[in-house]
Amino acid sequence: MKNVQRYWKIEGFNGSTKIFKETVKVGMYSEAQMKLLLKSLVCKAGLGFNEIVGAYARRGTWFANDLLEVTVSDGPTKVLMCGSNPHFTARIEASRQ
Repeated sequence: MKNVQRYWKIEGFNGSTKIFKETVKVGMYSEAQMKLLLKSLVCKAGLGFNEIVGAYARRGTWFANDLLEVTVSDGPTKVLMCGSNPHFTARIEASRQ
């Protein structure tokens, strides 16, 4: 019987061009940590200082934006998504060894 390992597959895209790819074992990151990581990658890849400050502002204030909102897809495979362009995704995949 083969051992099944689970991995977070993290990818970044600028439009349809892949700009980042990494695979890490699931045990290295909780879902909450992965959401924070996606936010950090979006910041690094394309947000300005004021956009980042606005992303952390209290909702409903004039300075607030949703540039760092992480959404979770509905469906058989959960996909975490953050950003618009560039954007980053993370999903859990299994690998048989």
